[in-house]
Amino acid sequence: QVQLVESGGGSVQDGDSLRLSCAISGWTYYACMAWFRQAPGKEREGVAALRPGDGTTYYSDSVRGRFTISRDDAKNTVYLQMNSLKPEDTAIYNCALRRWACPVVPLDEQDDFNYWGQGTQVTVSS
Repeated sequence: QVQLVESGGGSVQDGDSLRLSCAISGWTYYACMAWFRQAPGKEREGVAALRPGDGTTYYSDSVRGRFTISRDDAKNTVYLQMNSLKPEDTAIYNCALRRWACPVVPLDEQDDFNYWGQGTQVTVSS
């Protein structure tokens, strides 16, 4: 059974950094990994995605240049390095995995992801 466990969230100040981790168990191959977030009163949105097969990464316009998605295959873990955090980055962040065939635009296809973590809270204060 595939399980995803996020960690690394917390409360930080405007301009600080955090690194989120998503530990994957029960499966070692995946076609696509992504981070989504949902702020209070807003719809969930795609933040970053990674297609390990060719190393392609995807970022939303709101985080491009500040966030970096990466993976450590030895640890079967995917990371989201978040720099220059802003109050508008405050949300619950979830990692998600799709076993086969990464969507063409993964950040827009959250329903295509098979497995989800429980989420980790990120709060950025001004």
